[in-house]
Amino acid sequence: MPANTAIKVCSRASILIGGSPISSFSEGTAEADICDAMYEDIARSALTNTRWRFATNQAQLSRLEAAPTGRFDAAYQLPADLIMLSAITINDDPIIYDTYGDKVYCDANEAEVLIADYIFRADESTWPPYFTIAVEFAMASVLALSAARDGALANAMDQKAEMSLIKARRLDSQQQTTRKLNTSRFITQRLS
Repeated sequence: MPANTAIKVCSRASILIGGSPISSFSEGTAEADICDAMYEDIARSALTNTRWRFATNQAQLSRLEAAPTGRFDAAYQLPADLIMLSAITINDDPIIYDTYGDKVYCDANEAEVLIADYIFRADESTWPPYFTIAVEFAMASVLALSAARDGALANAMDQKAEMSLIKARRLDSQQQTTRKLNTSRFITQRLS
């Protein structure tokens, strides 16, 4: 069965280090306690590791009534499910902005529509297998150090997590239109 819940991801991570599977974060075992304390941070860290296609969204931002105190003309509310902002655009053109808490400040007039590209906390049920495996290895690294108290195993799991994230980034990058390389200036240079 696929690891489509936080418990299943953590249970598999525990199995990877030779531990027992867990069925609940509150079952009272060392593995469950560690997973309860660390899992959400590990998952969010992995999600913000790159601009994953399955965890990227766009939203039109709402302009706030109160203008910023200084430097910028307008404030906009960021989406509630945002964990990392990637870009702010007006008419598909990137603009200069800065984030302050859950708001973004920029110089935009009231008629302009701001679109945010951002990473959100995608549910485990939507994670592709290549990403799930990377998170399982990352969690296994934490469990190996904390529960098994085995530094060598923790290092091995950490290396597996890093390699899995590299493979995952490569696979995830294939989920968009391939950008055509503009070769005209190279051809012009070669012919001259």
